Amino acid sequence: MPDLLIIVPSRGRPHAVPRVVDAWNATGAYDHAALLFAIDADDPSHGAYLEQASQQALMLTVPEWQPMVYKLDQAATRYANDYFALGFAGDDHLPRTAGWAKRYLDTLHELGTGIVHANDLFQGPNLCTEWAMTSDIVRTLGRMVPAPVDHLCSDSSVHDLGTAAGCLRYLDDVVIEHMHPAARKATYDATYELGNSTTRNILDGGTYRHWRQTQMQADVAKVRALRGAGT
Repeated sequence: MPDLLIIVPSRGRPHAVPRVVDAWNATGAYDHAALLFAIDADDPSHGAYLEQASQQALMLTVPEWQPMVYKLDQAATRYANDYFALGFAGDDHLPRTAGWAKRYLDTLHELGTGIVHANDLFQGPNLCTEWAMTSDIVRTLGRMVPAPVDHLCSDSSVHDLGTAAGCLRYLDDVVIEHMHPAARKATYDATYELGNSTTRNILDGGTYRHWRQTQMQADVAKVRALRGAGT
């Protein structure tokens, strides 16, 4: 079994599965990582996802629709004892650099406890729109995304945590391209609209700011303790 599991929450986009699998095959990712799609049982496309299931595209089904971060955290906590590291990617993240999964693992083993992200050709070093972290962080925090948001600002809270704890590593020469509408590389569909609505911006933005004000430093201290860095 590989040391790294990448979790991809997805809904309404079974057509994304072969695109992601092809990108993984082209970059040799399966030599070092496993790929898991977290999907909803009540998704009208659920059957189409299951048709794509294989050793190259594992499927984990939650009983009914839940926000992206819920599916991600549920999968991460479920598998946190089985893998050295766990990662997140959207179904619109396509690896472009050969050997990226090995680079992730090499970097995380070097850090011992930490977080790594690549160049998404959009946010670059400013934000980890995808990432991988050592599983001890997930076990200690009880979740993968530090701020209890539903969708937006999840990447901001991971970036904040890793930066403040001194364990975030950005790999500029490793490209995992984000094919997002904001980068003008896709068109908005129902899933994008749900996750990026005005209401979601207001709710997740408020939750994220509250986490920064009330919980972030405690989470940082826990990660620093894992690294033997004290508080």
